[in-house]
Amino acid sequence: MNTKRKTSKDSTRKITASSLIRWAGFSAMIAGIFFVLVGMLHPLNILSSVTTTPWAIVHILATAIGFFGPLGLTGIYARQVEESGWLGLVGYILMSLWLVNLSHFTFIEVFVLPPLVTQAPTVVESVLGIFTKSAGEINLSALSTIYDLNGFIGYMIGGVLLGIATFRARVLPRWAGALLAIGALLVPFAAVLPPVHEAKVTIPGGLALVWLGYSLWAEKRQRAVEAVPGRASPGSTQPEASQVV
Repeated sequence: MNTKRKTSKDSTRKITASSLIRWAGFSAMIAGIFFVLVGMLHPLNILSSVTTTPWAIVHILATAIGFFGPLGLTGIYARQVEESGWLGLVGYILMSLWLVNLSHFTFIEVFVLPPLVTQAPTVVESVLGIFTKSAGEINLSALSTIYDLNGFIGYMIGGVLLGIATFRARVLPRWAGALLAIGALLVPFAAVLPPVHEAKVTIPGGLALVWLGYSLWAEKRQRAVEAVPGRASPGSTQPEASQVV
């Protein structure tokens, strides 16, 4: 009797973990879609853009990524935790920290800067200088350094490591992992693009998150009947969770 109860509890836990990972995949899809939209719709980082509707929409989406992104990355890492090794762990931690820290900046951009456009335009221009690499009247070099380091260590290094780990793990779609790594490596090229196209370098990484998230969401799981041992129909086999190569 105790053995049966223990087995049932273990099966229930497996189903619960499977469901959590599946919903984490949905969260990764949302974060990836938001990434793509931000890359496509981001207005110029100039004073006149700060009070516009596109500016508000884009930075609300970017702030939301700080919530959905880490949840999605947690599912991506958990699904391949054993196979991805230390590369996956380090990449997951760095990317998650990058997303959380990035949301602090985007929150300021959408909720703090617009009211200051008329009251303290020099403050707004100085903050925008963090992203445009231009000096403002107020010295915000410390914040600029934090922003740059966050992007380099968190997204570039973290994205490359997690992408390579996913490619090598062979659990989730390998080429989605490759796209994630490639997207992270494209970030420095934003500096040579026209300002109107700089944000578009985030699109490949966003597409990779959508792809990886969808693979978690749509992945075939063990049938519910497997949760109760001995209840499978005669002659039937119990399929294992599919593995995407």
